[in-house]
Amino acid sequence: MNPNQFHVYDTTLRDGAQQEGLSLSVHDKLTIAQHLDELGVGFIEGGWPGANPKDTEFFRRARTELRLEHAVLAAFGSTRRPNVAVEDDPLVRALLDAETPVVTLVAKSHTGHVERALRTSLEENLAMIRDTVAFLTGQGRRVILDAEHFFDGYRRDPSYAVEVVRTAAEAGAELAALCDTNGGLLPDDVGEVVAAVADATGVRLGIHCHNDTGCAIANSLAAVDAGATHVQGTLNGYGERTGNADLISVVANLELKRGRQVLP
Repeated sequence: MNPNQFHVYDTTLRDGAQQEGLSLSVHDKLTIAQHLDELGVGFIEGGWPGANPKDTEFFRRARTELRLEHAVLAAFGSTRRPNVAVEDDPLVRALLDAETPVVTLVAKSHTGHVERALRTSLEENLAMIRDTVAFLTGQGRRVILDAEHFFDGYRRDPSYAVEVVRTAAEAGAELAALCDTNGGLLPDDVGEVVAAVADATGVRLGIHCHNDTGCAIANSLAAVDAGATHVQGTLNGYGERTGNADLISVVANLELKRGRQVLP
């Protein structure tokens, strides 16, 4: 696919599979992936290899059992661990072993989470992002950064949240998806932040919304109106808690109400 075109990125097989009561076998995931490709999405996030044996098996079988015409597979994972060389981190190595053309890295963009969850310094978190993106792109992978809890992090420390985006881009990430991980924002807030980050960085931006306020679809559309050219979501809005942005509704609104062709 042309990397400059609008991205429709499906994460049903990972984020959607976290919905309570939903348990997908490897066969289920392969079947759903084939249907997603028929729908025409550009990216299918298959899971987290190395962290989940089922997902490791999915990527192994996908190499011979999937015949994708529109989509590319993405493996999801995290940046290297604090104070560990990137080439020595087994979860980073598992991302390479998945043999997908795209790797999506989740990274902390909230200073409080860096300090309390990672228990490391803000500088080391930036180094973790820089090292992991550079290592994976050096191995020929396209890298997307998922900036976790971005909007809450931006509210707390906007300069640091923006620096996370800038660091990833400078290391070779092709875009940064800004995540409303808690699902707590309203459309005006999302649009304002996306526009501000685009102006501050010049980096290609995406959007990843959860639905705790019931606004995940509206928030995704607001982000696109503000300049995001990559939208993540799940079929039927599946996902943990109250779910993710419903990709079917997001695509239909962009195509039918905004007049934007985002699927072939």
